[in-house]
Amino acid sequence: MKSQVPEAMTIHARVLGSSPRLGARVAGVLYFVSLLTAASGELLLRGTLSIAAGLIAVVGMAAMSLLVYAVFKYVNRTVSGLAVVFSLVGLTFEALRLNPRGVDIALVFHGFYCLGIGYLIFRSGLLPRFFSMSIVLAGCAWLSFLSPGLSDALSPYNQAAGVSGEAAAMLWFVVRSVSARPWNVPASAVGVWR
Repeated sequence: MKSQVPEAMTIHARVLGSSPRLGARVAGVLYFVSLLTAASGELLLRGTLSIAAGLIAVVGMAAMSLLVYAVFKYVNRTVSGLAVVFSLVGLTFEALRLNPRGVDIALVFHGFYCLGIGYLIFRSGLLPRFFSMSIVLAGCAWLSFLSPGLSDALSPYNQAAGVSGEAAAMLWFVVRSVSARPWNVPASAVGVWR
């Protein structure tokens, strides 16, 4: 009997293995490497080395965003695509260090990215639903940077909520990866392949 799994999912399986587990693990590792690179560039390095570390972190986060898109695009291609666009636009602002009127635009775009990924985690069943809440909380924390006054008033709690909310899900990606269950059953049985 012929499998009912969509052709696009079998192409995905050939690229990332039998499931999106490898892509999720690599995305998690890239997240932590990028986070450490950015932090060391801000706190330990000066001048050209600081700029180089920031750009390396931006490239790592862009690659991470594309891998996360590959993992979640079968849940909802539109939301996943929109999330990656938000991420890449925010990373462009970060690379160019553009902060008009004191608003940290990169973090605001990253907040919208987190909201999209939180929705996808909730709908997918690939991770425990707790992680959808942690990513949405991170997204709300990053959105506080829309207002410099609000972000200053909430600092450092908004930053801690943002980093810890994302880090929890990314640590799960590294340690446990994602469930292979939805990729092992027909798409009609899962009900989330829209």
